[in-house]
Amino acid sequence: MLRVTTLANGLRIVSENMPGIASAAVGVWVMAGARHERAEENGIAHFLEHMAFKGTKRRSALQIAEEIEDVGGYINAYTSRETTAYYARVLEADVPLALDVVADIVLNPAFDPHEIEVERHVILQEIGQALDTPDDVIFDWLQEASYPDQPLGRPILGPAERIAGYGAGDLRGFVGGHYGPGQMILAAAGAVDHDALVKLAEEQFGGLSPLVMPAPEPARFVCGERREVKGLEQAHFALALEGPAFRHRDVFTAQIFSSILGGGMSSRLFQKLREERGLCYTTFAQAGAHDDTGSITIYAGTGADEIAELAQLTIDEIRRTAEDVTEAELARARTQMKAGLLMGLESPSSRAERLARLLAIWDRVPTLEETVAKIDSVDLTELRTYAERTVIEARMAMALYGPVAKAPELGALRERLVA
Repeated sequence: MLRVTTLANGLRIVSENMPGIASAAVGVWVMAGARHERAEENGIAHFLEHMAFKGTKRRSALQIAEEIEDVGGYINAYTSRETTAYYARVLEADVPLALDVVADIVLNPAFDPHEIEVERHVILQEIGQALDTPDDVIFDWLQEASYPDQPLGRPILGPAERIAGYGAGDLRGFVGGHYGPGQMILAAAGAVDHDALVKLAEEQFGGLSPLVMPAPEPARFVCGERREVKGLEQAHFALALEGPAFRHRDVFTAQIFSSILGGGMSSRLFQKLREERGLCYTTFAQAGAHDDTGSITIYAGTGADEIAELAQLTIDEIRRTAEDVTEAELARARTQMKAGLLMGLESPSSRAERLARLLAIWDRVPTLEETVAKIDSVDLTELRTYAERTVIEARMAMALYGPVAKAPELGALRERLVA
């Protein structure tokens, strides 16, 4: 049973009991991520997430880990462009403990100077590792090319030179400006009792004062290109097509379109680029959405001499899909989406995250039946109309990394798409 409660100060609590499940996932999702940073504080939301595990006013870093692991659970966190999440998975009897620890790390981080220095070096190593992983960093560059000089285009990890300068005052300032009860969602799924959860939440979060947080800068998709020539083994190619935002009526259509393009081994890009031409080992397409924008991202890795052909064939498949996508492909993509959704809901952690995400988007949690109905409602005419509009508008950004000197310019690919 799914239930939602809002405390007097604005904190929303959403939970779903899953019969037959012995464990529970519980966490706090804060609607403050990299997008909510000013340019001079890029990377601080992620830095703050790291510091949550480095000790609180009540617990040391070791105690945080031990208290959860002593009961066989685990605790983790992540930062995205619009959200920072802190969550734990434990057995039913240990839900109060998990919530106490999660609330403690969110509300009472110690920001010990020594621990800040230790974690600063950890994050700098993380940035270095990302820069050494081409099929990782290229997506940051693609985001930057899509949204240049905007908060949404900046890297979540932040630049090393910024990370090197942050101190306790900067971290406290970000918390004070963004971690209000109205920006938090407490979500839980599995073996949870909603009334007990609300009571615990009132004890932990009820004393917080409401906070007015300014709206982030509106996103503006820009058809940009970033090309980094380097002597790597592979040429990495990433393309973004402008897509719909979370609440746009085309959001499911875009997901279906991306699935047909590159959602699996039967997808058009996989069949054309890998199976027929042998141009790459990995290729895929996926749709992503934000509060006011979105994109379909296509990726492939290939050789220096094959990059031009691969890029051109990718464009050809996008155009061809708009011209002759079939009912069978639509049916397969819809089934894949529904299966992925249902399989994900078997995990309390995935279900809790879904609850928080949907509540943040819609201020309610649409039923599973409602979501499935929206997926099923996308017909062939609607799909072709969306695909044709995507081709005609040719709103694209591109990132290239490695031996990419022979890759076509973005302008040439856009002309090929609309030809």
